[in-house]
Amino acid sequence: MARETEFDSVLVWFRRDLRVDDHAALHQAVQRAKRVHCAFVFDRDILDALPDRRDRRVEFIHASVAELDAALRRAGGALRVRHATARDAIPALAAETGAQAVLANHDYEPAARDRDAAIRLALERDGRRLLTFKDQAIFERDELLTGQGRPFSVYTPYRNAWLKRLSPAELAPHEVRLDGSLADGRDVPAMPTLAALGFEPTGLRELGIVAGSTGARAAFDDFARRIGRYRDTRDYPAIRGPSYLSVHLRFGTISIRELARFAWQVRHADADSAEGAATWLSELIWRDFYFQILHHHPRVVDEAFRPEYERVRWVDDDALFSNWCEGRTGYPLVDAAMAQIERTGYMHNRLRMLVASFLVKDLGIDWRRGERYFARKLIDYDLAANNGGWQWAASSGCDAQPYFRIFNPVTQSTKFDPQGRFIRRYLPRLAGLPDRAIHAPWTAPPQTLAEAGVVLGVDYPSPIVDHDAARKATLERYAVVRRPPAGAATT
Repeated sequence: MARETEFDSVLVWFRRDLRVDDHAALHQAVQRAKRVHCAFVFDRDILDALPDRRDRRVEFIHASVAELDAALRRAGGALRVRHATARDAIPALAAETGAQAVLANHDYEPAARDRDAAIRLALERDGRRLLTFKDQAIFERDELLTGQGRPFSVYTPYRNAWLKRLSPAELAPHEVRLDGSLADGRDVPAMPTLAALGFEPTGLRELGIVAGSTGARAAFDDFARRIGRYRDTRDYPAIRGPSYLSVHLRFGTISIRELARFAWQVRHADADSAEGAATWLSELIWRDFYFQILHHHPRVVDEAFRPEYERVRWVDDDALFSNWCEGRTGYPLVDAAMAQIERTGYMHNRLRMLVASFLVKDLGIDWRRGERYFARKLIDYDLAANNGGWQWAASSGCDAQPYFRIFNPVTQSTKFDPQGRFIRRYLPRLAGLPDRAIHAPWTAPPQTLAEAGVVLGVDYPSPIVDHDAARKATLERYAVVRRPPAGAATT
């Protein structure tokens, strides 16, 4: 018996969901249409603004799209790939394929929401529809609210509500059976090469980064064997503790439902791994939390979540900022972390907190400059999480660390890289220093430095700021947050 369908033809627009399995929009398409066309747009509105033609994210996306296209071709379809503005390409593709509707998954970023609104209007003028679905979050938008019906602004109550609300339905996969519903892909041309897009290879595989669902599956399988140790190892950058799945979550080469379901099952079924799984699940909940913050408060892209922090007067010093970017601060763990992001496009999460705290609270530089630097460098850059993390470090965000909590870069180094293994990996010029000296070389005796072949100011910089003095200056700078603005009424 032929199945009843709502549409003769639809177009599935892949965006940050570059996989076939457990895909909300594709699931809806094969359920509701006789013929399903698929498309991806290398959006010139985004790509043309990138400053570097050797962008790791573009290479990762290109490889993931190629794998997605191959999977669809094996099922009889193909991916229609365009290098254009999405605002022009999607209405044109819908008309070209005769699609009555375009199906896609939600995107929570303000620019993406503006783009989708414009495309929806263009489609409606043509008598077509844009239908979007939840796919990259477990709970989104208004699905979790406080008892007063407001968005959460503190993580712990949000996490408690998230866990209380969770049921098997939220974790169930969106099954996709490509059983003849894909439109014939034999005449669909091959996708453009990376060079045709105007970009150059960056050597992802040499860095151990494998794109697409293949890379996601390998990373997940590896982490699944380590999840029980996650709580104990995640803060030590020299240890293989993190999941390394952030880039795959960012571009949707693996489903958030699959990952959350796995963590939930391990948490309840494996006593030996339960603590690690629960800790990792909490990290996935942070991701949902920041999505809903960005959805309800899009102003955080450019403004402090807590408006009173706009009164802080930042240090405007390009030389200090350049020293931070280039890993020349004189604090080895900070500099090693900045070397990691430069060489690999990745930075360990503990180090993201450390270098953010150093920029904002040791150097006094506006958190927005650091956030935008990460936006250029991180292969797993996600606006919601990156913004949330930087505002957390700056104390200006929701549920942020208090303004008076300031990371000591030497203490962090001795605690989380005690043998200096991470420092030696990324700062080999310090490799000869003993463990006791590698965290703060300026305190080492001259003979120790000489034996290691290190001349401060030549082989490695002296500290560009004194941490104790910087801490005092930060407390003074943040004092405006505790005082009412000039002219404000007092009681």
